Amino acid sequence: MSRSVPVVPTWAPRALRPARTALFLALALTAACGGGGGGGGGGGGAEKEEASGRPGASGVRDPYFPKAGNGGYDVTHYALDLGYEPATGRLTGTATISARATQALSAFDLDLEGLSVHGVTVDGEGARWDRAGQELTVRPRDTLARDKTFRVTVRYSGTPKTITDQDGSEEGWLRTADGALALGEPTGSMAWFPGNHHPSDKASYELTMTVPKGLRAVSNGELVRERSTGGRTAFTWRTAEPMASYVATVAVGDYDVRRSTTADGLPVYVAVEPALAEASRTVLGRIPEVTRWAADTFGPYPFSSTGAIVHGDTDVGYALETQNRPAFPGVPDTLLLVHEIAHQWYGNSVTPKTWRDMWLNEGFATYAEWLWQEEHGGDSAQETFDALYDHGERTYEDLWSFPPAKPTSAAHISDSPVYQRGAMVLHRIRRTIGDSAFRDLLRGWATTWRHGNADTADFTAYVEKRAPGRNLEAIWADWLYGEGKPKSV
Repeated sequence: MSRSVPVVPTWAPRALRPARTALFLALALTAACGGGGGGGGGGGGAEKEEASGRPGASGVRDPYFPKAGNGGYDVTHYALDLGYEPATGRLTGTATISARATQALSAFDLDLEGLSVHGVTVDGEGARWDRAGQELTVRPRDTLARDKTFRVTVRYSGTPKTITDQDGSEEGWLRTADGALALGEPTGSMAWFPGNHHPSDKASYELTMTVPKGLRAVSNGELVRERSTGGRTAFTWRTAEPMASYVATVAVGDYDVRRSTTADGLPVYVAVEPALAEASRTVLGRIPEVTRWAADTFGPYPFSSTGAIVHGDTDVGYALETQNRPAFPGVPDTLLLVHEIAHQWYGNSVTPKTWRDMWLNEGFATYAEWLWQEEHGGDSAQETFDALYDHGERTYEDLWSFPPAKPTSAAHISDSPVYQRGAMVLHRIRRTIGDSAFRDLLRGWATTWRHGNADTADFTAYVEKRAPGRNLEAIWADWLYGEGKPKSV
């Protein structure tokens, strides 16, 4: 179908959601021993601090979510052993988190919203801990030296929360008729496991979910074990490549599973709610084709498998680029499939340093839609750009309300300027440096920052380095950071 101005589907990739402010007032003090929260300052003098340690910060000071994430350590691996009972909504879990101290630590925080903590150990020894809102503060028996690798194990249980985001959307743990679905963007993952929940700290994962026999548990990465005993089945999934916690997922329910491989031998794992299996067969059958096209356009596929999760009995009104297999709240169309698969490069492999850099995810994924249309009988990217510039506000009322690199608040990091105007920035770069150089840039950006984190300054510096002698200042000033509708194209 030819689309002059992209049509907004009934549900979309986390764009154009109804704005609604959510204020979380949580003060749950569940003290085991000791007192005080994490994130304090230091002692007197560098030598004394190194000897006695100091608490890690209780947030990484993200410009929109300042309490998200934690300072003082870097997570390398999550081992999550979970059990879920759909009839009661109860989750039990043991999370073992491997990390490296980036300072001498007398205490450190983990993000965990709700749920009851039953015990914490650090390197096998009991540790003191306490709770304050989303902060679980852990005090190891001995100070953790700088650069020390350590493991913290948290036992917990309860009914996980559905979190209402500041834009009015729901995330976290979403109960379904026969199970649940976990979605994490931007802060929902802390509703079902403790961790360093900020995109700047990526890690590998192994997740085992035990559910009533007859149901399935689908997660990221590769299914490495499925074992039934005593009326329950345990599914173990392993994600070897680094993953930000907001794109971690687990879907529990009655899913129709289809396994295949691409022409290059890449495993394809698709899980679909049975009622949607037949309707989704054709579009999901294009996953190998779309993945191959994206690899030709953006460079080698960054993960060990591809696929999708299609659910239908939640109130979620958006698709999400959960790593390896995006989650769709119904049968997607081809452009939405293209969008979420493109995110595997832009967002999942090259991950933003802060939530201010969301346009590096969404602008690229939206431009992938433009390129797909251009190469598959639809409008050219130039025609799409022109239509947006001339009358895009008819479809996206807020199109010119803020520049893509400066969302006005946490409630607006998923609004249309981040998506559509972000794509327009990329098209302006393409027009300035030429098609061949632009194609090289798309691949080079994804390759240079593969499995890493980057921000807008990294991107602009990269473009300028790859296009010496080109004047890009007007693009940065007018399209990336400028207020209102640019006066000229």
